Amino acid sequence: MTTPAQSHDRRKLNSRHVQFIAIGGAIGAGLFVGSSEVISQAGPAVIFAYALCGFVIFLIARALGELAIKHPDSGGFSTYAANYIGGWAGFVTGWSYWLSWVLVIIAEITAVGLLVQYWAPGAPQWLPGLVALGGVWLINMTAARVFAETEFAITLVKVLTIVLIIVVGAGEIAVHHKSGFGQAAVSNLWTHGGVLPSGILGFLGILPLILFAFGGVEVIGVAAAEIEDPAKVVPKAINSTVFRILLFYVGSLAIVMCLVPWTSIRSGASPFVLAFGAIGLPGAAGVVNFVVLTAVISACNTGVFATSRVLRGLALAGQAPAPFAKLNKRGVPANAMALSVICMLGGVVFNYVAPKQVFSIIMRADAALMLWIWLTIVWSHMNYRRREGLKGADVAFGLPGAPYTNIGVMVFIAFICAFNFVDLTSTLIFLLALAWFGGLALIYAWLKRRPGSPDAALVEKA
Repeated sequence: MTTPAQSHDRRKLNSRHVQFIAIGGAIGAGLFVGSSEVISQAGPAVIFAYALCGFVIFLIARALGELAIKHPDSGGFSTYAANYIGGWAGFVTGWSYWLSWVLVIIAEITAVGLLVQYWAPGAPQWLPGLVALGGVWLINMTAARVFAETEFAITLVKVLTIVLIIVVGAGEIAVHHKSGFGQAAVSNLWTHGGVLPSGILGFLGILPLILFAFGGVEVIGVAAAEIEDPAKVVPKAINSTVFRILLFYVGSLAIVMCLVPWTSIRSGASPFVLAFGAIGLPGAAGVVNFVVLTAVISACNTGVFATSRVLRGLALAGQAPAPFAKLNKRGVPANAMALSVICMLGGVVFNYVAPKQVFSIIMRADAALMLWIWLTIVWSHMNYRRREGLKGADVAFGLPGAPYTNIGVMVFIAFICAFNFVDLTSTLIFLLALAWFGGLALIYAWLKRRPGSPDAALVEKA
C-alpha cells in the first residue's frame, strides 16, 4: 500500500509544470508537421476548424478538470470511466489511451525523421526517430520533477518560437514582403480559391485530423496524482493551457498562410519552415526547423510519461500484469515505461518499411482512439454529476452548461465518427478501431470470469 507520506512525496508537480506538460504534449507534430496535410486539403478553412475543435476540447478539459479534482489518481480518466460508466469502460479506456499515446509517439518520431532530412536529405527516416526515442526514455527514467523541469525548458523554447513566428510574420505582412511565393498579405487567405476552397466536405473531412493535433491536453488528468495541490493547480492549468494552445494554433497558422499561399504548402513538410524560408532572413528556416525538432521531441517526452502512468494505473487495478505497477527508487514506473517504449519502437520499423505513408495513417488511427477517450470523459462527467446530485452552482470549477454541453460534445463526436466513413482509408482505420474496442471488451469479460479476478473498478491500491 502507498502510505500518505509516500503519496505526498510523489506529488511534486506544480502549476507551472502541469501547464507546460499539457502544452508540450499538444504542440508537437500535429501542429508543426501534421498541419501541412490539413492545409493542403482544406486551405484557410483550417483556421475555423481549429477554432471549432479547440472550443470542443475546452469543454472536454473542463469536464476532465472537475473529475481530476475529485479523483486525483494515476488511473486518470480510465478511473472515471470505470467508476461512472462501468468496469468494462475503464478497461477499454485505459488500454485505448495507452495505445493512443504509443501511436502519438510513433507519429512524433516519424516527424523527427522528416525534420532531420532538412539538413541531411539522404538520411534514413527511421534513424533520427530511434535516437530521439532513446533520449526521452532516459529523461523519463529520472524522477517526475526532473522530467517536468526538462519538459518546461523544451516547451518554453517552442512557445517563444511560436510567439516569434506570429510577431515577425505579422511584421512581414504589414510591409507586404515579397518572396518566391508572392507577396505576403492577409488577402492570401481568400484569393486562392476562397476561404473554403474544398467546400464544406473538405472542411468536415479535416476535423478528425485536427482533433489529433489537440491530443495531449488531457494528460493533465493523468498527471493529477503527481500534482502538489490538484484543487488549486488543475483549474488554472486547464483554463490557461487550452486558451494558449488555441491561440498558438489559430494565430500561427493564419500567419503562415498569409506569408505563403496555402496552395504552395505540401503534405509532409513543415509549413513553418517553409514560411520562414520565404521571409528571406539568412538561416531563419534552419533555426525554425531546429526549434520544430525540439518541439516534436518535447511531445515525445510527454508521451513516454503518459503511457507509463496509464499502464501503471491499469496494473494497480489488476487489469495489467502486476509488475507494471512497481515504482523504482526514484518513483518512476520503470517496468511500465519499458513496455511502452518497446511498443513505440514499432514506429522505427514502420518508418523503415513505409516511410511515406506512416505519418498520415498514424494520425487517423490515433484520432479514432481519442474520440473514444474524449467521449468517455464527458460521459463519465455527466454520470458523476447525476450520481452526486450536483448542479452548476454546487461546483467551484467544472463544465459550464452541463449536462447540455455534455450532450453537445457527444453529438459532435458522433458526427465526426460518422464522417470517418466518407473515404476508404478512414473507413478501414475506423473499423480497426472498433475491432480494437470490441476485442478489449471481450478480454474484459473473460478476465471477469476468472476465479479470484479483482473488481473492475480502477481504484489505486498500491
